[in-house]
Amino acid sequence: MTVAAEIELPGWAYLAPEAVGNTWYPNPFTAPLESNEPYLSAALDMLSRLVERVEMDVPAQRTMLLGFSQGACLTLEWVARNAQRFGAVVGLSGGLIGPDGTPRDYPGSLDATPVFLGCSDVDPHIPMRRVVEAGEVLQRMGGEVTVRFYPGMAHMVSLEEIATIRDMVASI
Repeated sequence: MTVAAEIELPGWAYLAPEAVGNTWYPNPFTAPLESNEPYLSAALDMLSRLVERVEMDVPAQRTMLLGFSQGACLTLEWVARNAQRFGAVVGLSGGLIGPDGTPRDYPGSLDATPVFLGCSDVDPHIPMRRVVEAGEVLQRMGGEVTVRFYPGMAHMVSLEEIATIRDMVASI
């Protein structure tokens, strides 16, 4: 079951691009950026084209960008690189892409976009510090950021996260 199926509401369209082989880039999100090329750039370009297509009919302020795991990392990185006012941004079990110490001086403003970052406190793929870092960067960029950790949860989406997302969708 997808997150979209869990939060399905009338009057909303859900676009969920799927990575070839279920992976957007070959190495961990914490690996050097160049080690995930050309796949990372291709994935970011795909997101740019998708958002451009959506914005032909729906303003960014009525759009929620959401991802889980690699999709969360890709979503958060794209949002940081393409900051503007969105309806909401959700990163579930993800962080900004690149190794520790990657410069995070992205241009632009999120202009009070609601941002929700949720993750397990023991996620084997996503260190807590990287979720915190993403929250700090997006907050510096003007996002209204909420970071929530779930004790002992596996690498998954919780019912509480689904409820939070449903609330965010309803507020757009």
